[in-house]
Amino acid sequence: MLSKNFFRSLALGAVLSGFALAPAASQAETVLKLGHTGAPDHHYQIASQMFADNVKNRTNGEIVIQIFPSDTLGKQKQLVSQAQLGQTDMVLTSDAVISSFVPIFGVLNLPFIFEDIDHVSNAMDGEVGAILTQEAGKKGLEVLGYWENGFRHITNNKRPINQPDDLKGVKLRTPESKLVMDSFKALGASPTPMSFGDIYSALQLGTVDGQENPIAHLMKQKWYEVQKYLSLTGHQHYVEPLLMSKEKFDALTPEQQKILKEEAQKIAVEIRKLATQDEASQLEEVKKYMEVNDVKDKKPFMDAVQPVYESTKKQFGNEIFDKIDAARKK
Repeated sequence: MLSKNFFRSLALGAVLSGFALAPAASQAETVLKLGHTGAPDHHYQIASQMFADNVKNRTNGEIVIQIFPSDTLGKQKQLVSQAQLGQTDMVLTSDAVISSFVPIFGVLNLPFIFEDIDHVSNAMDGEVGAILTQEAGKKGLEVLGYWENGFRHITNNKRPINQPDDLKGVKLRTPESKLVMDSFKALGASPTPMSFGDIYSALQLGTVDGQENPIAHLMKQKWYEVQKYLSLTGHQHYVEPLLMSKEKFDALTPEQQKILKEEAQKIAVEIRKLATQDEASQLEEVKKYMEVNDVKDKKPFMDAVQPVYESTKKQFGNEIFDKIDAARKK
């Protein structure tokens, strides 16, 4: 298994060299641009750099992947749309964003549908991931692998969140996902969709009271500077699919396609480990800046969102839910 220090050295090298992460285009037959929303020292960047290095090595320099962190290539929804049209090569995005284009991905964002990271791995590396990959392909998107965003928690400037009633009157930034917004409406919050890159200024200006994201983003984006309370709700888990334009993917040789998928799936395993390891130390750092409470009793939250589960099952049928349930440790 690759060491955490190895990942860290990759991140440091990327930061020191700015965003010039790939050799000159003349050295490669095919140059692919990959955009993501994470900061240059976020695990999205670490994973992307390792993926690019591995692909370059295995293709003997035939494929070079250039990486653009911090939405410098474009915002996520824009990039997914462009990938469908063959105008963008690759985008590392959330399942919430892709659900606007391939609605069944929204099932993954149902509150408390995953119990832990092993459950996520079993589902996404197994039958659940296969179903979603097939559906994405119908919409012009090739899923290379399911990387890790993480379990999400709520921050805000009004009060600690211990029960659904505490969310009443809280204007909460959410991704642009109907299912996510419906879930927070059921919990009593006022969901306000906006792009990831706009969160800091919205929190700073009081446009929204809070947001919900994994702790890694809270630290890397420095939202703790403009937020008072962190409530460890673990209410949702977001997978981070690495997408490629199907048009661009189909233009590659079968061997190149095989290498891209194999390397993306290897990174998926490693990045889940890294993100999980990092969260404990990141939480200790957050406690220096914010008031943190651990939500022990999740049942009131789960009860409140049952209508969202019922409507989602009516929309997509039971098969995907049965596959997710079967991926639990028995």
